[in-house]
Amino acid sequence: MSTRPISDHALLSDCRSAALVTTDGSVDWLCLPRFDSPAIFARLLDEDAGHWVIRPTDVGDISRRYVEDTLVLETTFRTATGTAVLRDALALGRRERGHALGTASPGTLLRQITCTEGQVDIEISYAPRPEFGLVHPLLSAVRGGLVAYGGAHVLLLSSPVELRVSGSTAHGRIPLPAGRRLGFALHAGPMWETAPVSWRAGRIRRRMSDTVEGWRSWSKLHRGYAGPWQDEVGHSGRVLRALTYAPTGAIVAAATTSLPETVGGKRNWDYRYTWVRDASFTLQALATAACEKEKNRFFDFLARAAATQLDRGVDLQIMYGIGGERDLSERLLPHLTGWRDSSPVRIGNDAWRQRQLDVYGELLDAAHQTLPPGEPLAPATATFLIQAAETAAQRWSRPDQGIWERRGPSRHFLHSKLMCWVALDRAIAMAPALRAEERLSHWQQERDRIRQAIEERGWKPGLGVFTQAFDNDDLDASALMLPIVGFLPPHDPRVQSTVLAIATHLTDREGLVRRYLTDELQEEEGSFLLCTFWLAQALAVTGHTTRARGVFQAALTHANDVGLLAEETDSVTAEALGNFPQAFSHIGLINAARAIRDAERRTTHVQ
Repeated sequence: MSTRPISDHALLSDCRSAALVTTDGSVDWLCLPRFDSPAIFARLLDEDAGHWVIRPTDVGDISRRYVEDTLVLETTFRTATGTAVLRDALALGRRERGHALGTASPGTLLRQITCTEGQVDIEISYAPRPEFGLVHPLLSAVRGGLVAYGGAHVLLLSSPVELRVSGSTAHGRIPLPAGRRLGFALHAGPMWETAPVSWRAGRIRRRMSDTVEGWRSWSKLHRGYAGPWQDEVGHSGRVLRALTYAPTGAIVAAATTSLPETVGGKRNWDYRYTWVRDASFTLQALATAACEKEKNRFFDFLARAAATQLDRGVDLQIMYGIGGERDLSERLLPHLTGWRDSSPVRIGNDAWRQRQLDVYGELLDAAHQTLPPGEPLAPATATFLIQAAETAAQRWSRPDQGIWERRGPSRHFLHSKLMCWVALDRAIAMAPALRAEERLSHWQQERDRIRQAIEERGWKPGLGVFTQAFDNDDLDASALMLPIVGFLPPHDPRVQSTVLAIATHLTDREGLVRRYLTDELQEEEGSFLLCTFWLAQALAVTGHTTRARGVFQAALTHANDVGLLAEETDSVTAEALGNFPQAFSHIGLINAARAIRDAERRTTHVQ
């Protein structure tokens, strides 16, 4: 069982795959060559599922940071005898710069440790366990390192330290005097790669330098946001880039699978895929972070992956693999105990089979934000978007599973109806580009019908709120979208009272927001950082800027020491929960920061 706090991990990325590193120098999560590949190290989910440790034998004070404007991690160990700095990165391609980041990544984890003062004894523990710990590979010494055979990949560890092999684990120990540096590299190649060649120290040093410069060049091109929390917005933009699969432009929801929403609970999902649901929020965040090319590539990926003949009566799929795959069938890994015994551990995600009507709004809103205004669209794109709008018009009155992917009975969720309204509203605005003027009257009629249904069946005058679903009394944080998407004016009394009711009744003692209070699993869940940033954004939009700042700051305090946000926090202990790091939380941060900035500028202008 793994017990290390989720927030103890830092993210590495080559814009194709991801690793997580603990504060004491252990790589406890690594998937190569893609985010959704089977893990080589998975101690994050089970103590026996693989790790790679480099650290002093006598660990004293530890601090860490990302090298400025990068996702290259530096961990500083101060011991009784000296100081050592460990630098970790997933290598980018040679001289990759700017928008090309990740297009030629070699699938290699780089690690350098340098003694900067005194002398430090360094220990190394290398325990590769491919396929989520199922494979205990055969380790063999080769010139300059170790090779591991077993499973679908050959793993080559380039090491300047001679390691002692015991079974499928290798250990080493070496004194490191001031000024000396050790460089390591782990490369995963196909199983037919029979004679891999280890990397020498000079090559590791050059590729580490290339990776630093690659991230810095990307950051330099993406400094478009000016306003409060500028550094946090810039860092969140890098995190979104780090969660982007460069070959397609897809953005994964998180780098991990099966980190629970409740300790010991069953909400343990695989988030290493792309959700249409996230699309419009993601595009807003990318635009704010000056990621225009990334924004356009992400929509292009969505349009291609989602393209289908909706007029055949099928629903638009809610999520896709990062290569555009559609079948994401779920299966269990019973050999893994899960983080803090939170089982089952799952790979794949059966939510791909669900009906979620909100996806039509998110897709059309993404198109409205991304595609050139007024310019005619390519016939195939126009046809697909018209079909999406028509499907929303035809199916908005049906029940579904809703934005939170409830696995109970279908219901008439307010947010789903709202996003069908968004789908038609944006399609109406895009009608000239879609060459769909003849459909305007029908779309306008259905848009008005949705508005009437929401106002009559979603609004509860006795409670003074818009509720989670038609004809029920439960609050839901997704109602914060009403002013954000423009359904009602920000100063409408119903919007004001709903936003303030959520701020009062769905917040924990730290001011963080729960999605709702109960669900079909009857599990207590944590507070959602995305929903907290939504509240900050909605408060800003509705004129409560001082309160919005307070909510934003409350959420921001739950970033870890290197600025990464989880999905949730425990409402009692404030500990990070859920898959990590969570793209939606960083998206929420960016969008809320922009909303607060814009609201404060409007207030200053009026004064």
